[in-house]
Amino acid sequence: MKLQTQIPLQKRTDHQIDYQSKVLLLGSCFVENIGDKLAYYKFQSTQNPFGVLFHPKAIEKLVVSALQNKKYIDDDFFFYNEQWHCYDAHSHMSNSSKSEILQQLNTQLKVTKQQLTAVSHVVITLGTAWAYTQKATNLPVANCHKVPQANFQKSLLSVEEITVSLQAICKAIMSVNPTVTIIFTISPIRHIKDGYIENTRSKAHLIAAVHYTIAAAPNTWYFPSYEIMMDELRDYRFYAEDMLHPNTTAITYIWEKFRMVWISDQASEIMQEIDSIQKGLLHRPFNIHSEAHRSFLQDLHRRMKILKAKFEHINF
Repeated sequence: MKLQTQIPLQKRTDHQIDYQSKVLLLGSCFVENIGDKLAYYKFQSTQNPFGVLFHPKAIEKLVVSALQNKKYIDDDFFFYNEQWHCYDAHSHMSNSSKSEILQQLNTQLKVTKQQLTAVSHVVITLGTAWAYTQKATNLPVANCHKVPQANFQKSLLSVEEITVSLQAICKAIMSVNPTVTIIFTISPIRHIKDGYIENTRSKAHLIAAVHYTIAAAPNTWYFPSYEIMMDELRDYRFYAEDMLHPNTTAITYIWEKFRMVWISDQASEIMQEIDSIQKGLLHRPFNIHSEAHRSFLQDLHRRMKILKAKFEHINF
C-alpha cells in the first residue's frame, strides 16, 4: 500500500554537481535553503550577492547590470527609516552609511559578473510573479523597503513577460558562459499577503513561463521543488509555525531529492565525510582535558587535513 504520491525523478547522467563544480544561486529565500545545504557540505557555491530577489525582473536586472559593468552612483540610493537603500537589492544590503552601501553593491556586482562567467551551474528560484513598479520612475523594483505602497504600482507579470525575462537571463549568462547549466525551480513558499487565489495565479504563471523557457534554451532544466512540497509533503506538519514556509524536515526532504537528481555519486561519498566532520566540530565533551577528547580532536584535524589536500577550497 502506498500512502504517498511521489513526483517521478531521474538522476542526471551529465551536468552533475561535484566538488569541482562552481554554483551560483539566485532568487527567492528558498534558494538560500538549498544554498545553505551546499555551503554546509563545502561545495563551491555563492548565493544571492544582492540578497533575496523574489521576482524574475529583479533577477534579470542583477544579471544584466553585472554583465554590462554597471556602477552605482549616489543617485541610486535613498534614505528612509534611518538607512540608505537601493531598490535593486534586498533590505539586508541596506546600510546606515551611504558610502558603505555604494561600495558594497558595486563590489557585489563585480562578484556576480565573476561568478556568472566562471560557474558551472546557476540555480534560479522564482518566488512570485507579482512585481512592484515605482511610479516616479516607472521602473520595477526588487524590494520596496517598506516605503508606502502608494508609491508603487503592483501588477501580475504575464506568462509572456516572465518568459521574455527568463530568456533574457539565459541569453545574457550564456553569452559569457556558453557551457553553463541553468536549473530553474519554483519556491514552495506561499505569498499569501498577495491573496490565496493571487498566489496560485502567480505560481501558475511562473511554472508556465519556466517550461516555455527550458523548451527553447539549451542546458536549462527544471527541478520540481514546488510540486514536491505541494504533493509529496501535503501536510501541515511539514510547515514552519507560520504555516507558509517549509520547516527543517521539508527542506531536508527536498534537498535529498535535489541531491539524488543533481549531485554526483562521487561527491556523495565526500559529503558523508564532511557531514561527519561537521558533527564532530559541534561535539561537546564531558571533559575537554581528557585523553579521549585529545585523541578525538587529533583524528578530526587529520581528516580535515586530508580533505583540504584534495580540495583547496574546503575550509572548516
